[in-house]
Amino acid sequence: MYALVEILGKQYKAEKDSVLKIDNVDAENGSVLEFDSVLLLNNDGKVKVGTPYVKGVKISTTVEDHRKDKKVTIIKFKRRKGYRRKQGHRQNFTYVRVNEIAGV
Repeated sequence: MYALVEILGKQYKAEKDSVLKIDNVDAENGSVLEFDSVLLLNNDGKVKVGTPYVKGVKISTTVEDHRKDKKVTIIKFKRRKGYRRKQGHRQNFTYVRVNEIAGV
């Protein structure tokens, strides 16, 4: 069984005991988050598609860790002008573990 869930404007495939890497969420490690914006639910071949969301289905997750992604380097350069800029960025993200898909 799996579900397609929308979290902070992005879509993820959630299965029981899977770990999702989502955008940074302001929550403590070990706290429980619930998401009710389920777009699709597949329960052993029985597919329910929401319009836009499937009613009565929630995804329960636990926050595991907060980290930073790999560095992305941005370089701006204009030839023959002496113009060079180098900038780096590391995006914050959160690991969440799917506990259950409720309301099946």
